[in-house]
Amino acid sequence: MNIKVSNNLSNTGWRGPVILLMAMAVTLEISFASWTILTNNFAVEILSFTGKEIGIQQSIREIPGFFAFAAIFLLFFMREQVLAFVSLIVLGGAAAVTGLFPSLNGFLIITFISSIGYHYFETMNQSLSLQWLPKKTAPATMGKILAVGSFAQLVTFAFVFAMWKLFEFGYTTIFIITGGATLMGVVFMFFYFPMFREGTTQRKKLVLRKRYWLYYALTFMGGARRQIFLVFAAFMMVERFGFKVHEIAVLFFINGIINMYFAPKIGSWIMRYGERRTLTVEYIGLILIFTAYAFVPNVWVAIGLYIVDHAFFAMAIAMKTYFQKIADPADISPTAGVAFTINHIAAVFIPVLFGLLWLWSPAAVFLAGAAMAAISLGLAQFIPYSPEEGIEFRWLETARNREG
Repeated sequence: MNIKVSNNLSNTGWRGPVILLMAMAVTLEISFASWTILTNNFAVEILSFTGKEIGIQQSIREIPGFFAFAAIFLLFFMREQVLAFVSLIVLGGAAAVTGLFPSLNGFLIITFISSIGYHYFETMNQSLSLQWLPKKTAPATMGKILAVGSFAQLVTFAFVFAMWKLFEFGYTTIFIITGGATLMGVVFMFFYFPMFREGTTQRKKLVLRKRYWLYYALTFMGGARRQIFLVFAAFMMVERFGFKVHEIAVLFFINGIINMYFAPKIGSWIMRYGERRTLTVEYIGLILIFTAYAFVPNVWVAIGLYIVDHAFFAMAIAMKTYFQKIADPADISPTAGVAFTINHIAAVFIPVLFGLLWLWSPAAVFLAGAAMAAISLGLAQFIPYSPEEGIEFRWLETARNREG
């Protein structure tokens, strides 16, 4: 097939790269959001999972993320945009058949396959976003893209709630419908949007640079924090407070509304106040939230913490734009893969180890999360107020200001 490549990255029409990034965010969330809502209840109610099995399942889910660096080698055979589409097909297909494998081994295999699609898509999505979006406006545009994805979450959450509560559809049917919708979305995007050039020609080899060490460290700690929320905060709502599928859907629906409103504002905040201040606010907030999780007295406090915790995720845009500002443009794609691998070093072992710790003390899991957030807070203080290539760290910025 002869695919025409468009060089017009400044296209602001309905077939431009920003709209494509929004369309991919919607297509991802249709199956990923429904899978996220359903799997904890599916695991507990159908497979009788405890914290131990949940930890194993989540660790298996993160293995493909650990090997995300391998995505760079696939770019010898296909464009980044095509790999993003293929990854969405893998995710949607696996999500669609999840309910057809109601056994421990079947569920773990499907988890692994869907995770390949999700993590390779996210690697390409981050790379394309940082290449296609101008540095000056990237935070605000990323916030808008996140808001569009949150709207897709809202629609998906409402759909799951209606299918489960009103029409009494089972797990299998809902998985098939939402996974199939993602597959249809990929077909639409493939034929509707042109293939856009990636920007600066990317290095098709692994890239590890000493001057990116702070980005790597923040990425590693971000992966650890993410697991505390995705695995154990969500599991707490099901195991401790007995949340049902439709109640989890309502909780995610509220989170989606908040994200739709705040994500663009957080993007504008980053543009105005910078990455260092934004991440400082995020990590202070996380220390307080995780500490409160450890001693949560009732379900309403847990709900409030869960909603606020989720709202902080949009601030991770600052970590991406910090890297965009300091990076060699040719390093963006290979570093995206390396960053996802670093992000998942903690993600592979934390669910299993903390799953065992959960059996002894759930509070200890969340206090460990607070300690991780404190480490991230310390690291964030090394970020310059105005990062750029050659000024990757605060002390370099200070030295330049003294010389000036």
